[in-house]
Order: sequence, then C-alpha cells, then structure tokens
Amino acid sequence: MVLLTVLLCQTMFILDTSVVNIALPAIQRDLGFSAAGLSWVLNAYLLAFGGLLLLGGRAGDLLGPRRALITGVAVFTAASLAGGLATSGGLLLAGRAGQGVGAALAAPTVLALITTHFPEPAARARALGAYAAVSGSGAALGLIAGGVLTDWLSWRWVLYVNVPIGAALLVLAVMHVDGAQRRTVRLDVAGSLTSTAGMTALVFGLIRAAEEGFSDATATAVLGAGVVLLALFPVIEVRSTQPITPLRLFADRDRAVGYLALLFQMAAGNGMFFFLTQFLQEVRGYRPLTAGLAFLPLTALILASSHVAARFVPRTGPQPLIAAAGAAMTVCLLWLAQLTPGSTYVFALLGPMVLIGAAMGVLLVGITTVLMTGVRAEDAGAASGLLNVMQQLGGALGLAILITAFGTATRDAQGTAHQVLTDGVTTAFTVAAVLTGCVLVSSLLMRRRVGTDA
Repeated sequence: MVLLTVLLCQTMFILDTSVVNIALPAIQRDLGFSAAGLSWVLNAYLLAFGGLLLLGGRAGDLLGPRRALITGVAVFTAASLAGGLATSGGLLLAGRAGQGVGAALAAPTVLALITTHFPEPAARARALGAYAAVSGSGAALGLIAGGVLTDWLSWRWVLYVNVPIGAALLVLAVMHVDGAQRRTVRLDVAGSLTSTAGMTALVFGLIRAAEEGFSDATATAVLGAGVVLLALFPVIEVRSTQPITPLRLFADRDRAVGYLALLFQMAAGNGMFFFLTQFLQEVRGYRPLTAGLAFLPLTALILASSHVAARFVPRTGPQPLIAAAGAAMTVCLLWLAQLTPGSTYVFALLGPMVLIGAAMGVLLVGITTVLMTGVRAEDAGAASGLLNVMQQLGGALGLAILITAFGTATRDAQGTAHQVLTDGVTTAFTVAAVLTGCVLVSSLLMRRRVGTDA
C-alpha cells in the first residue's frame, strides 16, 4: 500500500508536466491569453516546482514523510481545483504555481519512502523500477490524457482530474504511511534561501532564454544571478552543521556522475516529447487525441523495460544497463533526425519510438538506483529532492537548448512551411542525440558494481 501511494503520487506530479500541453489552444481561446503569455501556463508550474524542490526535500526530513506528503498533496489538490475554476489568466497561473509548490513539498518524500520502506536490495530494486516506470511514462501518458480530456470534456478537466486522485492519496497516506519518522533538526535557513532563489532564478532564466533567446538582457541577468547564488550554495553548506543538501551525497563518484547522467537524460527526453508532438500535429496534421495516442507504444515499452531492468540490476549492477541504454537512445535520436515532411508514422517514427521507450525505462531504473543506493536515512529527503531537481532543471535546460537550435535552423531553412519546421525538428533531435551521448560518457565513468547495495 505504501508503494501504491508512492506510485500514484509520482504519476500525478509527472503527468501534470505534460497533460496541459495539448489543452493550450483551448485555454488560449477561453481565457484570452496572448501567444507569449500562454507559455506561462506551463512555466508557472515548472518554475515553482523546480525552484522549491531542495527546500521541499529538507522539509520532508523535518516534518516527517507522512506530514510532508499530506501537506504537499493537499496544496496540490486545492490548487488544481482552483486552476480548473479559473475565470481569468491570472487565476489560472496562480493555480499552476500553487500546484508547483505542492509538488515540490511532496515529490521528494516519494523517493524517501521507497528508501525507508524497502531496505532489502531486491525489493528496493523492484520498487525503484516501478517508480522509474511511472516517471518515464508519465510525460507520454500526460499527452494521451490531455488529448482525451480536452477532446471529450473540456480543458478544465486536465486540472480537475487531480482532485479525485489527490483525495485518494490523502486517504492512503493517512492509513498506510508511517508517521513516526520525524526528525528533530534545525532548518538551514541560509542554504534554503540561497538554493531556492538560485534554482528559481536559473529555471526562470532558462525559460526566458527559450522564449527570447540567450541574447535577451533579462535572461542573461537572471541566469547570472542564479549561477552566483548556486556558486555560494556549497560554501554555505560546508559551514552548516545541518545542511539542506549534505555535500557527502557527492562523495560517492558514481552518485555524483549519476546526477549528471540524469540531467542529460531529462534534457534530451523532455525536448524529444515536445518536438515529436510538434511534428505529428503541425507537419503530419494529427489531431491532439491522435497525436497523444501515437505515444502509446513508447509508453508501453517504458513500463515493460523498467520492470525487466529492475530484475537485472541486482545481478549486473546499474552501470552496464545505463551504458547500453544511453547508446541505444543516441542511435534512435539520430534516426529521428533523418525525418522528412513525408515521413509516415509506421515506417519512420514507430521503430525509433519503440526503442527509445525501451531505453528510457532502463535508463531511469539504472540512474535512480545509482542515486538512491547507500543513502543514509537522515539524508533520504535531501537525496530524493536533489534527484527531482535534476529532473526539472534538466528538462528546462534541454528545452531551452533545443528550442534555440530549432530557431536557428528554421531561420536558415528554405522551402515550404512543413519543410522549414521539419528542418528545425531534425536539428533539435541531432542536438538531443549529443545530450544522450553525454549520458553514455557519464556511464563509462561509473564503476561496474554488481548488486544494488554495493
């Protein structure tokens, strides 16, 4: 029941990063957003979620897993209802930001519960495999769910759907999550403020750069401020007696490299979903629901490969699995980079999407195992918070980089509108392949250790 609670919670948070995508045109028509303002329906959630994750991870250690989970889910659920009821753009953005705050508080607790409730290596590997499966498939499931809800009901249901899920989670958490794990520790105020402000500035700067370009003065200034604040963060943490992010988490070489691998993986994966959706709808002319359903094979393979990888990790260790999956994903992205406006789903997209799904499931199981193995109980919240930070910042960074590459390619391209868009998409896939190549390189720096408790 704890695992069911964890998976349902993670599904809700991951789903919300993409479920709104397909509903954006309907939201724009209903609430009168400008083209630029519409992007903040996505960005308000990402900014609050990514910027507050480290603080949320430490809050889980301070409050205890059950209290942090219940508080975060309650805030997320209330904000989802408020967003669905919004009668103006400002109210919707406030609801989306509230969802991000709730997710930042509860999401780190999700992984911490796996660490504390599944100490036996094989059981922990299976639990992490299930977690990785819903994490990897959540974005694709969000595209499918967004198409179904928007076409059949209303865009408001992409937010309302969280209300019954959140209510069920609150009941499960009260009944089944251990509430006796609260620790009496002091909050690292300086570290909390520095990390939160730095992460928020970095996420905001990346979002702004993705929209306006890296030459934009505001983007440059905010990114610079974020870098300075984050550079101060380890200095503060070294001097803190109870740091928000214990730097001993980076003492293990595999874990330190694993954080980089996760950053690169999420950077490539988020951009891939975005540009595949653009190609299917804008070039191939798919309706939102049809475009969402096109991701079903990829989603199914993520779920299946995560299950298989969880069984192999205790035997082989995560390193060879990460290396093989990183290489496979790089090859598949280069395959997608050969698309033309006339490329069909069955002959040009289905093959690489199936293989990418298999590779993503294996990658997420392997990397999550590396990052969460051997973490002290008192550091579980901080470790899982940092993992989620890498996921959110990786997605923001990747999308900013790939949109910049896309914009450069489309400005130089000639031909029909479909040809120009395809040139930009294939350029983005080529850059994404470079990012997954970095995942492969990162895996080669890890030690090959058999067993998840090594």
